[in-house]
Order: sequence, then structure tokens, then C-alpha cells
Amino acid sequence: MHDPLAALRSPGDPPFDVHVRGTVFHDIVFTGLDHLPEPGTEVWTAGMGSCPGGIANMATAASRLGLRTSLAATFSTDAYGEESWRTLAEQEGVDLSASRRVAGWHSPVTVSLAYAGDRAMVTHGHPAPVPAGAGLHADGCGPAPRSRSCFVHLSAEPQPWVGTARAGGALVFADVGWDPSRQWSAEVLSGLAQCHAFLPNHVEAMHYTRADTPAAALARLGDLVPVVVVTRGAAGALAVDATTGETAEVPGLPVAALDATGAGDVFGAAFLVADLAGWPLADRLAFADLCAGLSVQQFGGSLSAPGWGDITDWWHQVRQRACGGPAGAADLARRYAFLDDVVPPAGAPAVRRATATLAARSDLPDPPPPPVRAHG
Repeated sequence: MHDPLAALRSPGDPPFDVHVRGTVFHDIVFTGLDHLPEPGTEVWTAGMGSCPGGIANMATAASRLGLRTSLAATFSTDAYGEESWRTLAEQEGVDLSASRRVAGWHSPVTVSLAYAGDRAMVTHGHPAPVPAGAGLHADGCGPAPRSRSCFVHLSAEPQPWVGTARAGGALVFADVGWDPSRQWSAEVLSGLAQCHAFLPNHVEAMHYTRADTPAAALARLGDLVPVVVVTRGAAGALAVDATTGETAEVPGLPVAALDATGAGDVFGAAFLVADLAGWPLADRLAFADLCAGLSVQQFGGSLSAPGWGDITDWWHQVRQRACGGPAGAADLARRYAFLDDVVPPAGAPAVRRATATLAARSDLPDPPPPPVRAHG
């Protein structure tokens, strides 16, 4: 696995680069919809994927980019939970020592319908049971381990683990979600006092700040947290870093989007990698935009995340097109010239993609057919 922080590592470093915790959903993603289903009708889709979702999107994206990733979550012992545990721990290399398994509780499930460049989701689940005397954290999972950073989803409810991680030296990165109450309470933003970086999308940023434009929202949030990134989907992103005095803006990467599920998590994980590596703000933003752009060309939130092999292949293709090609290709090559110094020179292995079924032990060859027994 390519290590983007190799030059920064020392013997006294924390064992992990990033710690995340939250809910893992089992995602079932349908793509290629011509139209959304109506009551009494049936719609067939061109594609389907099945993979871990929710906080697993962030954990998988970070691990695929070479970060030593710790995840605290509750997993059911049902088929969905077992598949998610195996995929994250064995396939994606995510450390689950702070996670727990629970019998008699079913995994939360989300069905995502990719349509018209976006997605609609239907989710079913119940809160995970918390054992009596669970200790430090209300989710019943283990304490936050020492880590360079952590990623938190802001909410109005206290999250003691964030303070624990920060006290241990972790930089706190945060995002925020859609508010179904549409109140957009400023109380949610009080958590920014503990944060190093905040990465909302433009709709969330404008609602929470009562701003009319993404740029105005960025300016207001810049008074609350050192690093702010406001994403704008296909339109790109803009950011400010008060620690360096930098501002930056990047356009969206021109791609044919298949499924936007998990793209925001991929963007956040990629920006975190680049931030920990100490890159200039414009390069951090461009790298995050690239990784999100690569992810929407695959389906299935967590397993759509690119690895270094995908990034290297894309960069080689861009450089080839820039040689005698259109001006746009040359501009793109100049914008991403910093990749020459960060992509692995020897390439990187391919990563797995979402499959349409729970393929238990899919890495094993098919068993031989049973012997034919003679009769008589």
C-alpha cells in the first residue's frame, strides 16, 4: 500500500492516522434508472451494487489512500453485518479493534437510487443496543485510540470521544448533514470550537450561516474554524485556510457521473490525507475534487472510493492527452502537475468494487463438483 505520509513518520507517532466512528449501513445501490418508480409500477435498472455504507464510506476511502484507519462502530452478527465486518477488516485493512459485534439486532439498510446525477435513499434501522456499564462512550464502542486526526459528523448532541481524541493530539475534521427539521440550528456549529477543518456542502453551509452564496458562507465559517471547505458538487469547491493565509477554488472535474453515493465522504478523506501531508491548499482541494470525481464513475458508496492505482492511471491518461491535445487537457495537466511528486512510481494494486450480491468468501475458487456415485 502506498503511504502518502511516509516522509513524515517517526517512531513516536500515534498508531493511527485517522479515527472515525458512527453507524455502518448495508448499502444496496441501483444505477441506470431512466425514471423513478411510481406507485403500482416496476422499474428495472441497468446496474446494482452492494457494500458497507454510512461511516464505512469515510473509513474505506481513507484506508485506500494509505492512511492507517481506525473505525468504531457496532456490527450485527446477521449476514449484512458479517459481510461488512469482513469487507472492512480483511479486504480494506480498516482496524476494527474499537468496534463491537451484537447479536439479536439487525443491520441498518439503505437502498440508494442513482438518478439524474444525484441519488435518493430509503433507509430502515433501529438504534444499536448499548450494554449496561459500557464505559466512556455512549455508543458502547471502545475509546478513541491515539491518532493523528479524527473525522466527526457534527450534531447538537455531545460527542465526548471528540474531546478525548483532541486531547490526545488529534486534528479534528468535521462535516455536517442535512437537517430534516429544516431549523439549521446554530447550536450544531458550536462543535466547531474543537475542529481544525470543516467541510460542508454549499447547501448546508448557506443554511447554517444564513448566507446567500457559497462564498459568503465560507467567509462566515472562516470566523469559526481555521480551515473551511465548501463543496459544490459538480461545480467544484472553494476553501480558506487561516493557518496559512491561503484561499483556493477549483472547478468540478468533467466526468460522466454514474452514482454520487459517498462522493462527499471520498472528498473529505482525500482532503484529510492532503492536509496531513502538508500540501498547499489549492493542491489539497484539487486532489479531493479528483478523488470525488473518480468515485462517482463507480457505483456503491464505500467501494467506489479510488485507490492510488486509479489516481495514477488517471494522471497518466491526462498527461498523454496533454501532449498535442486540446488546450483543456493541457490546462488540466498543469493544474495537477503536483501529482508527479505524490503518485507511487511503481503503480499500485487495483481496488475492489461493489458487487450485486453478498459473495461469501468470494476470493476462494469455486469448489469442485461432488463426485458421481456409481449405483448398483
